[in-house]
Amino acid sequence: MTKKSSFLSLSQMDIEKVKHIHDVDTARAYLFAQIPQSELLTKALNFSIAAHEGQYRKSGEAYIIHPILVASIVAIITNDESMAIAALLHDVVEDTPVGINEIESLFGKDVAHLVEGLTKIDTIRDHELIPSNSDEKLVVSALSFRKMLIASIHDVRVLVVKLCDRLHNMLTLDALEPHKQKRIAEETLVVYAPIAHRLGISFLKNILEDLSFGYVFPQEKHHIENYLDTNYHAIEMKLNAIKESIMKILVKNGFCEDDFEILSRIKHKYSIYLKMQRKGVSIDEVLDLLAVRILTADPVKCYTILGLIHLNFRPLASRFKDYIAVAKDNGYQTIHTTVFYNATIFEVQIRTYEMHKTAELGVAAHWKYKSGGNNIKLDWLDSLQYQNESVEDFYALIKNDLYSEDISVFSPSGDAFTLPRGAVALDFAYAVHSEVGNKAVSALINKTKVSLLTELNNGDIVKIITGDEVITRCSWIDAVKTSKAKTNIKLNCNARIREINAKMAVNIVATAMSLNNARVQEWFTKHNYDSVVSIPNDSEHFKNVIHKYITDISKNSRFKKFISRHRFKLKRYEIAGLEIFSTTNITDIVFDYCCHPKHGDEVMGFLDKTKVHVHHKLCNNAIKMLEDKEPMVFIQWKQEKIFRYKLIASLHNEKGALADFLSFLAKLDIDINSIELGKDTYDYIKYCELVFEAKEADINLLRVKMESKIKVVNLIRTDDAYKN
Repeated sequence: MTKKSSFLSLSQMDIEKVKHIHDVDTARAYLFAQIPQSELLTKALNFSIAAHEGQYRKSGEAYIIHPILVASIVAIITNDESMAIAALLHDVVEDTPVGINEIESLFGKDVAHLVEGLTKIDTIRDHELIPSNSDEKLVVSALSFRKMLIASIHDVRVLVVKLCDRLHNMLTLDALEPHKQKRIAEETLVVYAPIAHRLGISFLKNILEDLSFGYVFPQEKHHIENYLDTNYHAIEMKLNAIKESIMKILVKNGFCEDDFEILSRIKHKYSIYLKMQRKGVSIDEVLDLLAVRILTADPVKCYTILGLIHLNFRPLASRFKDYIAVAKDNGYQTIHTTVFYNATIFEVQIRTYEMHKTAELGVAAHWKYKSGGNNIKLDWLDSLQYQNESVEDFYALIKNDLYSEDISVFSPSGDAFTLPRGAVALDFAYAVHSEVGNKAVSALINKTKVSLLTELNNGDIVKIITGDEVITRCSWIDAVKTSKAKTNIKLNCNARIREINAKMAVNIVATAMSLNNARVQEWFTKHNYDSVVSIPNDSEHFKNVIHKYITDISKNSRFKKFISRHRFKLKRYEIAGLEIFSTTNITDIVFDYCCHPKHGDEVMGFLDKTKVHVHHKLCNNAIKMLEDKEPMVFIQWKQEKIFRYKLIASLHNEKGALADFLSFLAKLDIDINSIELGKDTYDYIKYCELVFEAKEADINLLRVKMESKIKVVNLIRTDDAYKN
């Protein structure tokens, strides 16, 4: 891989060009500017033009422009002729009298196989997705469609072409009616963007999400765009400053300018929105809004650059991850760290040029090297679990207490405050008084107005500007340094959650009892029910409250008929790792795309007929639904017990044996803590010793599963070794 990341990829300029092509000749010229004009490709183009003769899109332009531009996008990403031809023909079988056998006779088995796969997607979509005139939420059927899609499409090239098809549809969505625009945009967010994410095609995922964002949440997108436009010059200056600083540091420490490349980016809009929803923060509080990416030639240089970054910029504790040493399932490799520079927080990503190609294009970068390029089937594609998948991954990272040296800063009146080195203005605010920290809006350091996250230096004079209300900053807990600041931020967040829980408790009980909220609230107040906030988090307490309510109101003769007509028996459901208690039938749960709660997050569930929509407790949309008193159910993450084992197994001494076995263990949902490969005992056998954790408590059942794959020499439960 050469310098300057020279692989083909879609730029914003390409997107704008494609969006504004509206005639066949321009589309044809654009296609052949992306891929050589071979005889077979020209034949496919002419065939598609003839097949779609007389067909037009909603915008009024000739239909053939769409497949030509889809083929152009495919060519930019993959530079593969078969896939480009399949893109040209992808609607022919669906929309014209031409059959798949004719496609095969004219263009070969491989192209016919791809076209057949693309036609199959449309068939599944028609079967799984609710009609556009239905009142049911699209997200429910879209999740089912996504699951069916993954289960039935085994050639990854089909998915790549379909993603390109969806991209062009999104670029031309303005021609449709508003309700159809929103429906297609929602489908894109729930189905296609997550598939692009899982295939590792990050730039395509980001484009699809941002295009959909404006149709699904237009006001929120406008707010974010307005912020970015208003602060454009300031953002550009900050990014240019850190790029220049990094360049000087690298050159000073032995790197030639040809050894690396520094790119910069602003977090894409939908990702900003998701972070705001998940964390319950404003755009100012999104810590990884700005980022720089450093590309170099080999992995060793990546680690050298990481060392120089950490030596010259203060890293933010808990926000470091090494995906070079441990790559993601989709092949993504990059070092992530977050640093302070000039009172601004930047995410820094470090990777090689080859890793950059894989990160941007995912499987589309390397598919041709697998199985000779035909009928590619990636093993991991079959085992994808999308039901709980979120657009972006968040990780609890290693915490490092790196700084212990103290500094002294002063209030405007000359009072001295001792803080740990690395403390920010908000740490000072809490050092002055908890109320000052809670209501802090901004700061003046040496009479210059700055952000509350500005790092303090020895001798600084600091003044805190406060507002009238307590400000909840849940995502800032890792940005502050002092325990007092961390404790108060946590207390404020807990208070906010308690406030939400109190309202949830009323909604949950009211829904279970088929009563209005006012009556339930009145009963809670009458009985001075102080423990109401624990109802959404304690299933036994929730059951007891229902029982007490029934017992209490049944004493009143007016309610005896009401009680006799309704059977308030709570049923327990377990779906996708969640426990649900409801007096009505529950068939499924849906993780809405507005906040994507992850396992362990504080969640709430809203009842929609027989389905439960799960939201993060700090999600703005969920809080609005809570305020509107929409029906709710009790929901919590299922607590699973984990058992620890030690295994000694014999492996055949052959290439790939260990990798094959580890892949098998992963399918058993086993988490490996340590592994040691022993010395050869025979010419063809090696011993492997593992310590691992599993949800399976039955050691004999676990042994049987393992012995179907490998010879087990010894297996014990380390937490119960004597018994087992």
